[in-house]
Amino acid sequence: MKLISICPSNTELLHFLGLTSNLIAVDDFSDWPKALQDLPRLGPDLSIDMDKLESLKPDLVLASLSVPGMEKNVEKLKERNIPHVVYNPQTLIDIQNDLLDLGMRTNKQAEAHQMVTWMRNEIHTYETISHSIKQKKRIYFEWWPKPVFTPGRINWLTEIALLAGAQNVFDDVELASLQTTWEDVVTRQPDIIGMVWVGVKTAKMQPAHITKREGWNLLKAHQTKIIKLEESLFCRPSPRLIFGLKRLAALLHPTEFPAFLPEDEESNIEELQVTT
Repeated sequence: MKLISICPSNTELLHFLGLTSNLIAVDDFSDWPKALQDLPRLGPDLSIDMDKLESLKPDLVLASLSVPGMEKNVEKLKERNIPHVVYNPQTLIDIQNDLLDLGMRTNKQAEAHQMVTWMRNEIHTYETISHSIKQKKRIYFEWWPKPVFTPGRINWLTEIALLAGAQNVFDDVELASLQTTWEDVVTRQPDIIGMVWVGVKTAKMQPAHITKREGWNLLKAHQTKIIKLEESLFCRPSPRLIFGLKRLAALLHPTEFPAFLPEDEESNIEELQVTT
């Protein structure tokens, strides 16, 4: 099959199923795995060059409504009768279901079941450890600084927080993502602030962006700590979130959870793909 992905999370789904070699083009922001470097690029995920995409005659295009604004690309795919599938994952179970669906569409059912089993086993392991932790950390995930955007209850980061021995301070809001205010964040007194700005490289996120805000002195008195989290491991609804979970858990509770090193991600995926 000739496949095209127009957002990073779907590109990653394909890699987990061993379908990277079937990709004939991707969006500009798909940056993993490294094998994508020589593929044609179709523009930013919200401004896909549909003429170029159509000229490549794909058998299937993968889109995702987890990217706000992707709707216009989906409408254009429909107008041009280009074969496509649209995912809209909000939770870890949604991601598992998307893997199974994609496996069915691409004749990779065995690989999909293997990956879902791996995800479920990892989730169970971390859930068991998390249950034993008495002092849960209260965490605020900052998706965007101005205006402030953060995940609510219906979001994979809220699940990951629980699995990592923490609680999202906005888990009382029944939304996947919400716009709030810095003043609201301060009143909730998080123990941890996870900086994970969407589309921003980790190196460009500096704690000073937060510590210079009015009200930081109150959080400083509360002994709130700021940690920088990689967008690629926390903002994209793909199985890579499991490695984000491992990283967060090791940061928050290093004596309860296993250590996690960045190189562990590639080696784990390679081992999984060998067994399928």
